[in-house]
Amino acid sequence: ASFLLLCFRTSLVAPLVLGLLLQPPLTQLSIITQPNIVLLMADDLGIGDVGCYGNDTIRTPNIDRLAKEGVKLTQHIAAAPLCTPSRAAFLTGRYPLRSGMDAINNYRVIFWNGGSGGLPPNETTFAKILQQQGYSTGLIGKWHQGVNCESRNDHCHHPLNHGFDYFYGMPFTLISDCQPTETPEMDRVFRRKLWVYTQMIGLVTLTAALGRLTGLISVRWKTLTCLAGFSLLFFVSWFSSYGFVRYWNCIMMRNHEVTEQPMVTDRTTSLILRESISFIERNKHKPFLLFLSFLHSHTPLLTTEKFLGRSSHGLYGDNVEEMDWMVGQVLDAIDKEGLKNTTLVYFASDHGGWLERQEGKRQLGGWNGIYRGGKAMGGWEGGIRVPGIFRWPGVLPAGTVIDEPTSLMDIYPTVVHLAGGVLPQDRVVDGRDLMPLLRGTVEHSEHEFLFHYCGIHLHAVRWHQKDSGAIWKAHYVTPVFRPLGAGACYDRGFCPCFGEGVTHHDPPLLFDLSRDPSEAKPLSADTEPLFDTVIRKIGRAIEEHRRTLTPVPEQLSLYNVVWKPWLQPCCGTFPFCWCDKEGDN
Repeated sequence: ASFLLLCFRTSLVAPLVLGLLLQPPLTQLSIITQPNIVLLMADDLGIGDVGCYGNDTIRTPNIDRLAKEGVKLTQHIAAAPLCTPSRAAFLTGRYPLRSGMDAINNYRVIFWNGGSGGLPPNETTFAKILQQQGYSTGLIGKWHQGVNCESRNDHCHHPLNHGFDYFYGMPFTLISDCQPTETPEMDRVFRRKLWVYTQMIGLVTLTAALGRLTGLISVRWKTLTCLAGFSLLFFVSWFSSYGFVRYWNCIMMRNHEVTEQPMVTDRTTSLILRESISFIERNKHKPFLLFLSFLHSHTPLLTTEKFLGRSSHGLYGDNVEEMDWMVGQVLDAIDKEGLKNTTLVYFASDHGGWLERQEGKRQLGGWNGIYRGGKAMGGWEGGIRVPGIFRWPGVLPAGTVIDEPTSLMDIYPTVVHLAGGVLPQDRVVDGRDLMPLLRGTVEHSEHEFLFHYCGIHLHAVRWHQKDSGAIWKAHYVTPVFRPLGAGACYDRGFCPCFGEGVTHHDPPLLFDLSRDPSEAKPLSADTEPLFDTVIRKIGRAIEEHRRTLTPVPEQLSLYNVVWKPWLQPCCGTFPFCWCDKEGDN
């Protein structure tokens, strides 16, 4: 009997033990379920502005905590060095050139809410795929991918037309024009020229009129009337847009409704934080995607009184420390709802810090650490190498540092696969799924080549030679820094992509970033035996890459960029556009 009982127990235990042995580990189970996804993106933040990337004077304890509890990428690369194209690449997983979101001229970003360019409706964002997979999707903060195409309310470029269920924030971007006490920032040089032309035309008209009245000049009244009419029309033609930038561009929206026009900057930070936490609380019972797109740390550096004067880096440092506090508040909300172990959190910046952004002796832009160059520079590391941090307790190994080339475009396939979605098969997706690299199941990034554009112009290419560990970078075009010897284009305020402000290199400048991350010492055929081999290899990669490009409508063409009154979002009857629905509440 005891023998039969033992056999019976064995027959029960054996399948149970076998079943346990065949179960995948906990991390595998976590991968199968759909995690919540929180994407935190700073604006214009330099890689050298964050504690865990080497800054010891600006305090960023919450961002540093993310790195300590997760995975830090040290070679995380933006697909463009400016807001609009970089974010287009982030949302679509594709070089912005493929969607027409890179510029053919000097207008390299969306310039007006009332423009007609923007992220094309036929582009499939990661939000759209996650929405189809049952996720609640929300965007809080900055959009900067356009609003309308043909009419004031068609909202063809709007976040809600690109897979987001909920939107609260700026359809444009924060600029100094949004703060009445600040010096205007938008198209500053062009505006000055328009003022000069207006004054010159006005002076000619006035001189002609006085000459006619005194009899010194023989001119007909009809000619004077036409001249005066032209002067008035010229003034109205530009002042109707540039004279009201704060009303046209500095607005807040909730979904399709304009809630503040112009925005009340004193409360913007608190409202964005409140909306972010509220979105988490509302959607805690089902998978959600929250894209918190900070207005920090873009000028005019909106900073609440609580954080003013706290940093040794002036207003810019205060602003970064406030953003870090906001990151902490969002992480606390995730913890409070018991979602920490089921939520993938990602933190990055859209591109490098803006070196030229200064007012007098005040530095209002970020710092890019040891890396050369900054915002708007398509090739130099300082414009495109950004912080990149992932945290997912129990799935991603804590305290890990990965020094492999990765891209902001990689977020697209990574979150799509985590959500159980399928990548679009009818287009090229340039991003790569990062989960195997983040979890340590593979040693190297899938990227062999990354192409660094400035507008539509290819400025540099990096080649990750995995067998040797070398990371070669060839620069075909570089901006001309002025004054000579400076590290940026201080004479222009922005480095250009083409024309007299750039230098073409043949043969290209070559660096090995694994030995020279600051790009300080270009190699040559005399100093590097592999020089010719590397240049040929990169040249063939460029040819293959260009064969994958197809012509698409230019979203940042001059026509698409200019302000169109009939496309201007308005919370009243145009042109009487002003409201404060948040204040009314």
